[in-house]
Amino acid sequence: MTMTTQNTIADVCDNIKNMLIDKNKSYGDSALDPIRIFSKANSDEQIKIRIDDKLSRISRGSEFYGDNDLDDLIGYLILLKVSKVYNNTKENNNE
Repeated sequence: MTMTTQNTIADVCDNIKNMLIDKNKSYGDSALDPIRIFSKANSDEQIKIRIDDKLSRISRGSEFYGDNDLDDLIGYLILLKVSKVYNNTKENNNE
């Protein structure tokens, strides 16, 4: 792997990180701490539903104008990983 490839990996990851932080600020941490007006599903399940919906739109070729499906999908997968880290931390603190 060349330094250029490594730099590009770092840049792409930084862009995803910045997108997630911006959306987290904008949406008020709704992915990991939803207000649960209609859905009572836990955060992991809600994120998995978003992943399923995104994959469905991609597979059907019905992308929404202005969305970046690849970035959104990567973002949802990262949020799912973050949610699992939070849940493991909570479980370990309750022991």
